[in-house]
Amino acid sequence: MYVQTLMGKKGFDVFSVSANDTVQHVLQLFSTKKIGFAVVGKVPENIIGTVSERDICHALSDSGGAETSTPIQAVMTKEIFFCDTKDTLTKVMATMTGRRTRHMLVKDGDNFVGVISIGDVVKYRLDESLRDEDDLRKYIQGTGYNYAG
Repeated sequence: MYVQTLMGKKGFDVFSVSANDTVQHVLQLFSTKKIGFAVVGKVPENIIGTVSERDICHALSDSGGAETSTPIQAVMTKEIFFCDTKDTLTKVMATMTGRRTRHMLVKDGDNFVGVISIGDVVKYRLDESLRDEDDLRKYIQGTGYNYAG
């Protein structure tokens, strides 16, 4: 399965914040929108980083670390991970696991088109497994298919 298929099912919504937005502002956005990740910068032409709940937790928990009034640019992740719509979900899962990240930005060629999360991938793969299980059950029972010979 390919990233493009998953993106078509989950949608292309992307939340972004400004580098100067405060940690408090971003946390309020996360809470209101029920999300845990945002792109930092102007989408799609000037993405300068990403920020996740995990980034904020680490920054707030460090001694002498961030405060809720700290600009998000001080806690954001500057290394951006991309995948392409033509990549397989297996490749994306391997990259996320290897780089220990839960989100990747998605490009279609040179164009930024969205964000994919490990939760999106797991949900899609679970749905796929359940469909396969159902198909096998129908095959074993001899139902759910026709032979036109």
